Amino acid sequence: MKNSNTNSNHHSTTAIVLRLVEFSETSLVVTLLTRDLGRISALAKGARRLKGPFEGSLDLLSVCRVTLIAKAGDTLDLLTESKLRRRFRGGDRSLSRTYAGYYVAETLRWWLDDSERHEELFDLTLAALGQIDGEGPVAEILLAYDCQCLRLLGHAPATRACSACGVKLDLLPQNGEQDGAAKTKLPRGRKIAFSLDGGGVVCEACRARQSSLVLITPATLQSLDGLLQKPSKAADENTGGASPENTEQESDFPLTSLLPWVSETSYPELRGLISRYMQSLLGRSLRMQPFLPGTIRRQ
Repeated sequence: MKNSNTNSNHHSTTAIVLRLVEFSETSLVVTLLTRDLGRISALAKGARRLKGPFEGSLDLLSVCRVTLIAKAGDTLDLLTESKLRRRFRGGDRSLSRTYAGYYVAETLRWWLDDSERHEELFDLTLAALGQIDGEGPVAEILLAYDCQCLRLLGHAPATRACSACGVKLDLLPQNGEQDGAAKTKLPRGRKIAFSLDGGGVVCEACRARQSSLVLITPATLQSLDGLLQKPSKAADENTGGASPENTEQESDFPLTSLLPWVSETSYPELRGLISRYMQSLLGRSLRMQPFLPGTIRRQ
């Protein structure tokens, strides 16, 4: 967001509050995820005062309409105004929803660099937080959210071809392939090898040469493949008639359309796989990962 042009250094946008850090007795450093500016950090002067200029809008995971002034160089941008659009109230409902919201905020702080713009990721995050803050199934929503983050950020693991040699694997239903495409089949009854360091499944020929292998069932791989696909929007989800302001506030990302891919039997194994794969990519363990649901139970 850094801009040397003083005539265009003001910017208004919709933001999700990801982090709040005390800066002084009266001020905060706020980390925000915005749709058109990416992740940014800004100084909110007077935010800690009881009657501050931000009207109590700067709570963790709240959705706000903010106005910022860009500062040159390494100086923090200045947050001058914030109007609350939606407060995160998952904590009023259950501890698991509180942990889920904290988990989303933590992942975004590590996935993104400052000023790295990801409009679709912002919409995905709005949709996930809306489900967590409402009646959505927490475990399934977080798993689908993680898989879509991997897709949008270019880290989706290979599920249909060997991540080492590229040979097609006859593990899942394939559409649009030529009959002559070279494939290799998995021996009946044997689990599938997934390389955390290599970024996906590996064939039998490459299996012995790979490190950090995890063995998963075909059902888990099928669930993973489905969760990594780009979800399609229904025709009635078009927001063409909505005002730009309302479009920014509410997300039409069809996250819930992916939930049928999550089953009670495959969830524990898939949740563990995705958590370990993310650790491998980020080079660290996330603090909130131990608090993720280990199982799901459906009525």
